[in-house]
Amino acid sequence: MERRSLLKSLATASLGAPLIGSSKFNTNKKLTLEKIKHNPIGVSTYSFWQFNGRETPIEYCIDKASKFGFDGIELLLIQMESEENSYLQKLKKRSFDAGLDIMGLSTHQSFVSPDTLKRKENIELTKHQIEVAYSLGIPTIRINTGRWGTTKPAGDKSEFDVLMDNKGVESIIDGYTEEEGFKWVIDSIEQCIPTAEKCGVVLGLENHWGLGLTSKGVMKIVNAIDSPWLSVTLDTGNFFDNREEQLAELAPHTCLIQAKTYYGGAKWPAFDQINIDYRSIGELMRKNTYKGYISLEFEGNEDANIAVPKSLELLRNSFYYNLS
Repeated sequence: MERRSLLKSLATASLGAPLIGSSKFNTNKKLTLEKIKHNPIGVSTYSFWQFNGRETPIEYCIDKASKFGFDGIELLLIQMESEENSYLQKLKKRSFDAGLDIMGLSTHQSFVSPDTLKRKENIELTKHQIEVAYSLGIPTIRINTGRWGTTKPAGDKSEFDVLMDNKGVESIIDGYTEEEGFKWVIDSIEQCIPTAEKCGVVLGLENHWGLGLTSKGVMKIVNAIDSPWLSVTLDTGNFFDNREEQLAELAPHTCLIQAKTYYGGAKWPAFDQINIDYRSIGELMRKNTYKGYISLEFEGNEDANIAVPKSLELLRNSFYYNLS
């Protein structure tokens, strides 16, 4: 009898509870929300490190990304302690256990050099980086053109500090032309394409410094190579001038977005003048039917434990696409 009474009371109580999917919950607002999907949001391990001179293990970044509620993580290769397969597989398992995709690998190389041997070294380096991504199951890597290397330190400012003060602009090496530089870059990346295709890893050329400083420079290279294995990694913070026009030129060719935030003021003062309107960028990417990952690159002075979750909320609210 006690059991019957218990079941009866539970059944009676359930009658007063609204059912999931009932008309009470099927408001117009809910129906509207069901027609959109938010882009997956990842975070670069750079967001927790920023070349600050302190050891910041990748494992720490993975745990933080999971705790804060990200969907994926982008690894900064030079931040990794090893490229041995045993270490790579540990990172893969840790990310899997944390519920994270390893959705990108950020790499460095430079093809802007008149020295054939240096370019060859960077070609082989990039092929190796593609294979590292393959070992980790990563679908895309960020690559750069490299730069002329003519910027010099000044006073207490490093070479990169001076480059940032100059908004990424530097002089061409004496005796050479920009067109020669583009030829070096195009020829070099072309030699990496077969490895990318074999491994199933898309090369994402970033609007960074050097010959990738402008959208026209990036697209000159992408169009010349004309391969499905070369796309664009779109960095929202690396255009100082004509931002809207340059972002719009790259948007249709983008395989990954690296989204900058600068809470607490930018690490490099030149970036404080940049106003990134993520609502507008989100709309631009919807017009281009972009459904891929957004990777946060926090580059501000605020504590990452405060700024990174704030950045995630900003990006969640800005990037989504229509399902209908």
